[in-house]
Amino acid sequence: MVIRLFGRLLLVAFALLILAPLVIVVLTAFKTTPEFYADPLGLPANWSFHNFAALFDGQPMWTYFRNSFVVTVSAVAAELLIAGCIAYAIMRSGRRTARALFALFAAGLMVPSQVNMIPLYSLLQKLGWSNSLTGLVLVTVSVLLPLSVFMLTGFMKTLPRELLEAGEIDGAGHWTTLLRIVFPLCAPFLAATAAFLFVIVWNDLLFPMLLINGKDKLTLPLALLRFRGEYITDYPLLLTGVVVTAVPMVAMFVFLQRYFISGALAGSLKG
Repeated sequence: MVIRLFGRLLLVAFALLILAPLVIVVLTAFKTTPEFYADPLGLPANWSFHNFAALFDGQPMWTYFRNSFVVTVSAVAAELLIAGCIAYAIMRSGRRTARALFALFAAGLMVPSQVNMIPLYSLLQKLGWSNSLTGLVLVTVSVLLPLSVFMLTGFMKTLPRELLEAGEIDGAGHWTTLLRIVFPLCAPFLAATAAFLFVIVWNDLLFPMLLINGKDKLTLPLALLRFRGEYITDYPLLLTGVVVTAVPMVAMFVFLQRYFISGALAGSLKG
Protein backbone atom coordinates (compact mmCIF):
# COMPACT_ATOMS: atom_id res chain seq x y z
CA MET A 1 0.00 0.00 0.00
CA VAL A 2 2.79 2.41 0.95
CA ILE A 3 4.79 1.50 -2.17
CA ARG A 4 1.75 2.04 -4.40
CA LEU A 5 1.03 5.42 -2.78
CA PHE A 6 4.66 6.45 -3.19
CA GLY A 7 4.55 5.41 -6.83
CA ARG A 8 1.42 7.49 -7.46
CA LEU A 9 2.92 10.52 -5.73
CA LEU A 10 6.05 10.12 -7.84
CA LEU A 11 3.96 10.01 -11.01
CA VAL A 12 2.02 13.11 -9.96
CA ALA A 13 5.25 14.96 -9.23
CA PHE A 14 6.66 13.92 -12.60
CA ALA A 15 3.46 15.04 -14.38
CA LEU A 16 3.58 18.44 -12.64
CA LEU A 17 7.24 18.79 -13.56
CA ILE A 18 6.33 18.33 -17.23
CA LEU A 19 3.11 20.36 -17.07
CA ALA A 20 4.57 23.45 -15.39
CA PRO A 21 6.73 24.63 -18.35
CA LEU A 22 3.82 24.01 -20.75
CA VAL A 23 1.50 26.16 -18.65
CA ILE A 24 4.10 28.96 -18.48
CA VAL A 25 4.55 28.86 -22.26
CA VAL A 26 0.78 29.09 -22.90
CA LEU A 27 0.30 31.89 -20.36
CA THR A 28 3.21 33.88 -21.80
CA ALA A 29 1.62 33.73 -25.26
CA PHE A 30 -1.22 35.92 -23.92
CA LYS A 31 1.04 38.53 -22.28
CA THR A 32 2.62 41.70 -23.59
CA THR A 33 6.39 42.05 -23.53
CA PRO A 34 6.47 44.59 -20.61
CA GLU A 35 4.03 42.42 -18.68
CA PHE A 36 6.22 39.36 -19.19
CA TYR A 37 9.37 41.06 -17.93
CA ALA A 38 7.45 42.51 -14.97
CA ASP A 39 6.00 39.16 -13.87
CA PRO A 40 7.25 36.17 -15.92
CA LEU A 41 5.32 33.55 -13.90
CA GLY A 42 2.12 35.46 -13.22
CA LEU A 43 -1.23 35.31 -14.98
CA PRO A 44 -1.89 37.71 -17.87
CA ALA A 45 -3.60 40.90 -16.74
CA ASN A 46 -5.59 41.03 -19.98
CA TRP A 47 -5.99 37.89 -22.06
CA SER A 48 -5.21 39.10 -25.56
CA PHE A 49 -4.57 37.43 -28.92
CA HIS A 50 -2.31 40.29 -29.99
CA ASN A 51 0.76 38.06 -30.12
CA PHE A 52 -0.96 35.56 -32.40
CA ALA A 53 -2.02 38.35 -34.78
CA ALA A 54 1.47 39.89 -34.71
CA LEU A 55 3.04 36.51 -35.35
CA PHE A 56 1.21 36.01 -38.62
CA ASP A 57 1.22 39.67 -39.65
CA GLY A 58 4.94 40.23 -39.22
CA GLN A 59 6.24 36.84 -40.40
CA PRO A 60 5.47 34.55 -43.37
CA MET A 61 4.33 31.86 -40.96
CA TRP A 62 2.21 30.05 -43.53
CA THR A 63 5.33 29.59 -45.65
CA TYR A 64 7.17 28.14 -42.67
CA PHE A 65 4.22 25.86 -41.93
CA ARG A 66 4.15 24.68 -45.52
CA ASN A 67 7.88 23.96 -45.53
CA SER A 68 7.71 22.01 -42.27
CA PHE A 69 4.63 20.12 -43.45
CA VAL A 70 6.22 19.17 -46.79
CA VAL A 71 9.47 18.05 -45.18
CA THR A 72 7.79 16.13 -42.35
CA VAL A 73 5.16 14.33 -44.42
CA SER A 74 7.59 13.49 -47.23
CA ALA A 75 10.29 12.27 -44.87
CA VAL A 76 7.93 10.18 -42.71
CA ALA A 77 6.18 8.60 -45.72
CA ALA A 78 9.46 7.73 -47.43
CA GLU A 79 10.88 6.49 -44.14
CA LEU A 80 7.98 4.11 -43.49
CA LEU A 81 8.08 2.74 -47.03
CA ILE A 82 11.84 2.19 -47.16
CA ALA A 83 12.20 0.96 -43.59
CA GLY A 84 9.15 -1.28 -44.00
CA CYS A 85 10.67 -2.95 -47.06
CA ILE A 86 14.01 -3.42 -45.29
CA ALA A 87 12.34 -4.78 -42.14
CA TYR A 88 10.33 -7.24 -44.24
CA ALA A 89 13.49 -8.37 -46.03
CA ILE A 90 15.22 -8.92 -42.70
CA MET A 91 12.24 -10.85 -41.36
CA ARG A 92 12.08 -13.15 -44.39
CA SER A 93 15.84 -13.70 -44.69
CA GLY A 94 17.72 -16.64 -43.27
CA ARG A 95 18.73 -16.53 -39.64
CA ARG A 96 22.38 -15.57 -40.26
CA THR A 97 21.59 -13.04 -42.95
CA ALA A 98 18.83 -11.50 -40.83
CA ARG A 99 21.13 -11.18 -37.84
CA ALA A 100 23.88 -9.57 -39.94
CA LEU A 101 21.51 -7.07 -41.56
CA PHE A 102 19.81 -6.22 -38.28
CA ALA A 103 23.17 -5.74 -36.58
CA LEU A 104 24.28 -3.46 -39.41
CA PHE A 105 21.31 -1.13 -38.98
CA ALA A 106 21.45 -1.37 -35.19
CA ALA A 107 25.08 -0.25 -35.37
CA GLY A 108 23.86 2.87 -37.14
CA LEU A 109 22.10 3.88 -33.92
CA MET A 110 25.50 4.14 -32.22
CA VAL A 111 26.79 6.81 -34.64
CA PRO A 112 25.79 10.34 -33.59
CA SER A 113 24.21 12.32 -36.41
CA GLN A 114 26.60 15.20 -35.70
CA VAL A 115 29.49 13.05 -36.94
CA ASN A 116 28.04 13.03 -40.45
CA MET A 117 27.33 16.76 -40.69
CA ILE A 118 30.41 17.78 -42.68
CA PRO A 119 30.29 14.88 -45.19
CA LEU A 120 26.54 15.35 -45.70
CA TYR A 121 26.88 19.07 -46.27
CA SER A 122 29.76 18.57 -48.69
CA LEU A 123 27.84 15.90 -50.63
CA LEU A 124 24.65 17.94 -50.90
CA GLN A 125 26.59 21.02 -51.90
CA LYS A 126 28.18 19.10 -54.78
CA LEU A 127 24.74 17.80 -55.81
CA GLY A 128 23.27 21.30 -55.67
CA TRP A 129 20.82 20.41 -52.89
CA SER A 130 22.41 22.30 -50.01
CA ASN A 131 19.58 24.85 -49.84
CA SER A 132 16.57 22.79 -50.88
CA LEU A 133 13.77 20.96 -49.12
CA THR A 134 14.53 17.90 -51.26
CA GLY A 135 18.03 17.66 -49.83
CA LEU A 136 16.68 18.13 -46.31
CA VAL A 137 14.18 15.30 -46.81
CA LEU A 138 16.86 12.94 -48.16
CA VAL A 139 19.19 13.68 -45.26
CA THR A 140 16.39 13.24 -42.72
CA VAL A 141 15.38 9.88 -44.21
CA SER A 142 18.95 8.58 -44.26
CA VAL A 143 19.69 9.69 -40.70
CA LEU A 144 16.51 8.16 -39.24
CA LEU A 145 16.64 4.94 -41.27
CA PRO A 146 18.51 2.84 -38.65
CA LEU A 147 15.98 3.81 -35.97
CA SER A 148 12.99 3.09 -38.22
CA VAL A 149 14.36 -0.28 -39.32
CA PHE A 150 15.10 -1.19 -35.71
CA MET A 151 11.53 -0.40 -34.64
CA LEU A 152 9.68 -1.96 -37.57
CA THR A 153 11.78 -5.13 -37.55
CA GLY A 154 10.83 -5.73 -33.94
CA PHE A 155 7.17 -5.16 -34.79
CA MET A 156 7.17 -7.42 -37.85
CA LYS A 157 8.76 -10.28 -35.97
CA THR A 158 5.59 -10.52 -33.90
CA LEU A 159 3.46 -11.32 -36.96
CA PRO A 160 2.31 -14.95 -37.27
CA ARG A 161 4.33 -16.62 -40.02
CA GLU A 162 1.35 -18.84 -40.84
CA LEU A 163 -0.37 -15.87 -42.50
CA LEU A 164 2.66 -15.18 -44.66
CA GLU A 165 2.95 -18.83 -45.62
CA ALA A 166 -0.77 -18.89 -46.48
CA GLY A 167 -0.19 -15.97 -48.82
CA GLU A 168 2.65 -17.85 -50.52
CA ILE A 169 0.43 -20.90 -50.98
CA ASP A 170 -2.16 -18.67 -52.68
CA GLY A 171 0.52 -17.48 -55.09
CA ALA A 172 1.33 -14.11 -53.54
CA GLY A 173 4.81 -12.78 -54.26
CA HIS A 174 6.90 -10.74 -51.86
CA TRP A 175 5.48 -7.39 -52.98
CA THR A 176 1.91 -8.64 -52.75
CA THR A 177 2.58 -10.14 -49.33
CA LEU A 178 4.19 -6.93 -48.14
CA LEU A 179 1.50 -4.57 -49.41
CA ARG A 180 -1.63 -6.68 -48.80
CA ILE A 181 -0.73 -8.70 -45.72
CA VAL A 182 2.22 -7.28 -43.78
CA PHE A 183 1.47 -3.55 -44.01
CA PRO A 184 -2.26 -3.91 -43.11
CA LEU A 185 -1.39 -6.13 -40.15
CA CYS A 186 1.28 -3.64 -39.06
CA ALA A 187 -1.01 -0.62 -39.34
CA PRO A 188 -0.96 0.16 -35.57
CA PHE A 189 2.82 -0.36 -35.54
CA LEU A 190 3.27 1.89 -38.58
CA ALA A 191 1.08 4.52 -36.92
CA ALA A 192 3.17 4.40 -33.74
CA THR A 193 6.39 4.68 -35.73
CA ALA A 194 4.93 7.52 -37.81
CA ALA A 195 3.97 9.44 -34.67
CA PHE A 196 7.46 9.01 -33.24
CA LEU A 197 9.11 10.10 -36.49
CA PHE A 198 6.68 13.00 -36.92
CA VAL A 199 7.76 14.55 -33.63
CA ILE A 200 11.46 14.12 -34.45
CA VAL A 201 11.24 15.60 -37.95
CA TRP A 202 8.78 18.38 -37.09
CA ASN A 203 10.98 19.61 -34.22
CA ASP A 204 14.33 19.04 -35.94
CA LEU A 205 16.60 22.07 -35.84
CA LEU A 206 20.06 20.62 -36.49
CA PHE A 207 19.82 19.69 -40.16
CA PRO A 208 17.64 22.64 -41.26
CA MET A 209 20.22 24.91 -39.62
CA LEU A 210 22.98 23.08 -41.47
CA LEU A 211 21.38 22.91 -44.92
CA ILE A 212 18.84 25.75 -45.21
CA ASN A 213 19.78 29.41 -45.55
CA GLY A 214 17.05 30.87 -47.76
CA LYS A 215 14.25 32.65 -45.89
CA ASP A 216 11.59 31.14 -48.16
CA LYS A 217 12.74 27.61 -47.24
CA LEU A 218 12.89 27.96 -43.45
CA THR A 219 11.13 25.36 -41.36
CA LEU A 220 9.25 26.37 -38.21
CA PRO A 221 11.97 25.54 -35.61
CA LEU A 222 14.59 27.39 -37.67
CA ALA A 223 12.24 30.34 -38.16
CA LEU A 224 11.53 30.55 -34.43
CA LEU A 225 15.27 30.57 -33.75
CA ARG A 226 15.53 33.79 -35.76
CA PHE A 227 13.03 35.53 -33.50
CA ARG A 228 15.84 36.15 -31.02
CA GLY A 229 17.31 39.63 -31.01
CA GLU A 230 20.92 40.60 -30.43
CA TYR A 231 20.21 42.50 -27.23
CA ILE A 232 16.63 41.66 -26.32
CA THR A 233 14.22 38.86 -27.21
CA ASP A 234 10.46 39.24 -27.52
CA TYR A 235 9.67 36.15 -25.47
CA PRO A 236 5.85 36.45 -25.66
CA LEU A 237 6.05 36.48 -29.47
CA LEU A 238 8.61 33.67 -29.48
CA LEU A 239 6.58 31.46 -27.15
CA THR A 240 3.44 32.22 -29.15
CA GLY A 241 5.27 30.70 -32.09
CA VAL A 242 6.08 27.67 -29.94
CA VAL A 243 2.39 27.25 -29.08
CA VAL A 244 1.34 27.55 -32.72
CA THR A 245 4.05 25.10 -33.77
CA ALA A 246 2.84 22.53 -31.24
CA VAL A 247 -0.75 22.53 -32.52
CA PRO A 248 -0.13 20.12 -35.46
CA MET A 249 1.61 17.65 -33.15
CA VAL A 250 -1.28 17.70 -30.69
CA ALA A 251 -3.77 17.19 -33.53
CA MET A 252 -1.67 14.34 -34.91
CA PHE A 253 -1.58 12.55 -31.57
CA VAL A 254 -5.35 12.94 -31.14
CA PHE A 255 -5.90 11.41 -34.58
CA LEU A 256 -3.42 8.54 -34.09
CA GLN A 257 -4.78 7.77 -30.62
CA ARG A 258 -8.08 6.82 -32.22
CA TYR A 259 -6.19 4.84 -34.79
CA PHE A 260 -4.31 2.92 -32.08
CA ILE A 261 -7.56 2.03 -30.32
CA SER A 262 -9.35 0.90 -33.50
CA GLY A 263 -6.31 -1.11 -34.57
CA ALA A 264 -6.01 -2.78 -31.20
CA LEU A 265 -9.71 -3.69 -31.15
CA ALA A 266 -9.57 -4.99 -34.71
CA GLY A 267 -6.53 -7.07 -33.89
CA SER A 268 -8.19 -8.54 -30.81
CA LEU A 269 -11.15 -9.95 -32.74
CA LYS A 270 -10.86 -13.49 -34.07
CA GLY A 271 -12.83 -15.48 -36.55
